[in-house]
Amino acid sequence: MSQDQTASAAANPFAAYLARQRPLIEGALAEKCPRPLQDHARAEQADLDRYLYAPLAHFTESGGKRTRPALCLLGAEAVGGRAQDALSVACAIEYFQSAALIHDDIADKSELRRGEPCVYVTEGTGVAINVGDLALTTVARLVLDDRGLAPDVRLRVLDEVVAMEERTLEGQALDLGWARDGRWDISVDDYLCMASHKTAYYSAAVPLATGAICAGAKRAQVDALRAFGMKAGLAFQLQDDLLNLVGDAAAQGKDFRSDVTEGKRTLVAVWALSHLPQGPAAELSQILSSHATDEARLARAVELMARSGAIDHTRAFARDLVDEAKSHLSSADFLPEAHKVLLAMADFFVERLG
Repeated sequence: MSQDQTASAAANPFAAYLARQRPLIEGALAEKCPRPLQDHARAEQADLDRYLYAPLAHFTESGGKRTRPALCLLGAEAVGGRAQDALSVACAIEYFQSAALIHDDIADKSELRRGEPCVYVTEGTGVAINVGDLALTTVARLVLDDRGLAPDVRLRVLDEVVAMEERTLEGQALDLGWARDGRWDISVDDYLCMASHKTAYYSAAVPLATGAICAGAKRAQVDALRAFGMKAGLAFQLQDDLLNLVGDAAAQGKDFRSDVTEGKRTLVAVWALSHLPQGPAAELSQILSSHATDEARLARAVELMARSGAIDHTRAFARDLVDEAKSHLSSADFLPEAHKVLLAMADFFVERLG
């Protein structure tokens, strides 16, 4: 770990948990990486590897904090199970993350992901779509092939994961549709619905719940972890939105203030537009709709958002979500050490700088 990562791990038990579990997750991802089926000639297998399997393997190996799979392991441990009980679903959710990002980059016309050209940039759009689709099929395959889980548990986990995928697609549909149609008549409740579906289910709620299910959790434990994850996952998204606008520009590079350029319907933007006077609101709407890249115009958009109180409101709202998330954990029993890590996770989601 870098000095910054070491300091972060020392300061927050969840950061330490991420660092501790990462080697286990990385090893499982390498072991469970999809490979060409065996009913092909050697030349066909080489082509399949080149055009399908290798791009997915490289993308999945190339980065990410492995937060979501770590939450699967934490969910299992919180109810008295072993991290290994949830490794298959942990990898499955990481492959869903790969699929979502590969497809998102195409939809958003992004150029870089994790410091490298996006898959569709290097491989072409058609190949990238197919690679993302392979990641999606891998989600179900990993759970189905885990014979360490009883058949009824595999079915229950698959039900959770499919519901997660449906919710995420619904959130993405709203996000993309509002942008396509130039919609700015979006209320705060509209945004919260979209963000909860697009982010909270797969970023926290379902990883925690499925990990617990793999370890034989009681219904009350699963429900508490899901409710906790929904609030914490939404707070995670709000922190992402804030970092894009007022975070470390050097650390984010070309992505800094890209939400303004792309006209993202964030809580900050929606709140600002509904609280600014008519003239400044019209100016902000115009900037958000113009795909602006000039630093001065991007800074002006952030200035207008700050003037409306939207940045302070979003930061306070994220903290309130964290407090509400923590309250859900009191409705069921969890192992003390894991409970401590869960509480730290909620804080980590709104205190992280990247």
